[in-house]
Formats: sequence, C-alpha cells, structure tokens
Amino acid sequence: MNENAIVFEKVSKSYPLYHHIIGGIKRFIFNIPGALKAIKSSRYDALRDISFEIKKGETVGVIGRNGAGKSTTLGLIAGVMKCTSGSITVNGRVAPLLELGAGFNHELTGRENIILNAVLLGLNISEVKERMTSIIAFSELGDFIDQPIRVYSSGMLARLGFSVAAHLNYEILLVDEVLGVGDQQFQKKCYDKILESKQAGMTIVFVSHSMPEIEKVCGRVIWIENHTVKQIGETKQVIDAYIKAQENHG
Repeated sequence: MNENAIVFEKVSKSYPLYHHIIGGIKRFIFNIPGALKAIKSSRYDALRDISFEIKKGETVGVIGRNGAGKSTTLGLIAGVMKCTSGSITVNGRVAPLLELGAGFNHELTGRENIILNAVLLGLNISEVKERMTSIIAFSELGDFIDQPIRVYSSGMLARLGFSVAAHLNYEILLVDEVLGVGDQQFQKKCYDKILESKQAGMTIVFVSHSMPEIEKVCGRVIWIENHTVKQIGETKQVIDAYIKAQENHG
C-alpha cells in the first residue's frame, strides 16, 4: 500500500505572456512566426521545479507571501489545472475548499446549487439528498436557502460553498484561506470541521497567512518562496525561519 497521499516531482507551472501583441497588432500580423516564437519564449513561472511528498493522514501547511505559488500548488493537487512539466501523483478523493462558491449558478436557489455543486464534486443524487439537511444546517442560511443566490452576499456564498465541500466523500482536504468566512462563530465551525477531518485521519493541505492557525493544525510546513520550495520541515522550525525572513525583508 502506497503511504504517500500526494507526490510532486520537479513540478513547474507556467503561463505564456501576451504583452508582445499589445500596441503591435500590425507587426504581429505581418510577422506571425516571429511573434508566436516570442510569445512562447516569454512565460510567467507560477511554480518552478518543486518537489515534495505528503503522507496519508498528514496535515501539512503551505506558507509564503502573496504570489509565491501557494494557491497554484493547491490547484494542481485538486486537478483544476495541469502542470507544465514534472509529475503529480494524488492517491485519494479530494475535497477542495479553494474558491468557495466559484461553481455556483447565480440564477438557481441555494438548495438547487447544493445539488449542482455536490454532483459536480463527486456525489450522486441520492447521496446529496441524504446530506441535504446537514449541509443546510451547517450553512446557517435559514430561509435564504430557497432564494436565488444572486441575492446572497459574498459571505453567504462562501458559507454555502464550505458547507457543500465539507460534506463530500473525501480522503484529502485542501484548505485555502477559508477560515475568514462569515462571523467568528461560523469561522469556529469551519475550524472545528477541519480538526474533525484531521482526527478522522484525513490528509489535509492547509494554506494560510495566519501562523498561529498553521501551528495549531499542521505537523509539517512547506514554505514556498519566489515560486519554488524554500524549506520543508517541522512546523515551528519553518515558521520561525519564515517570520525571521519577513522581518529582515521588511
């Protein structure tokens, strides 16, 4: 039995830059081969040659400054994007708590979106119906659950998104800065749900700018700096190094 839940081997993710075309359409048209070659050679590297392993049942934090590549890493684990080079192995069903509510249809009600979103994330209709009451209760949306979500606030959308994702059949939980959802009471419910998943032996990859949250939840930490892995190790050791680096940088 493979004890690794997630393996990244020399993974890179890059995007082409198209600024060559701006202000130069005429030149682009009359020199298409050269322009395409220039576009291909000019790329933005979101991640460069990163490697790590996460064991089944581990809770691992991912830290780094904005734009370092943390969310890209989670997106690659979730399978919502593909790496440019390298290989990624994920052993287990994934529940992504990333962009909460991103897949909702704003013309449908909250209840209808629960069905739509849960099916897209891997449940069948009978499983959704079995969990509907629990999902709605967790969201605390009350009568709004039967209103079209175009009238929801961003906080209400995030509540609904978290509630759906938290009730999936999953073995790997991906968490990206979602504990800022709603009021303090709901944040505590989200946090407790994550701890419950940890205690149940789920693999958790946890992205946060809150070092106290990372320390409470995670056994190891991956520090991503400038789109590559800076350090991997025991939580306190890596956080201390990260904080020191930020203080020196500031």
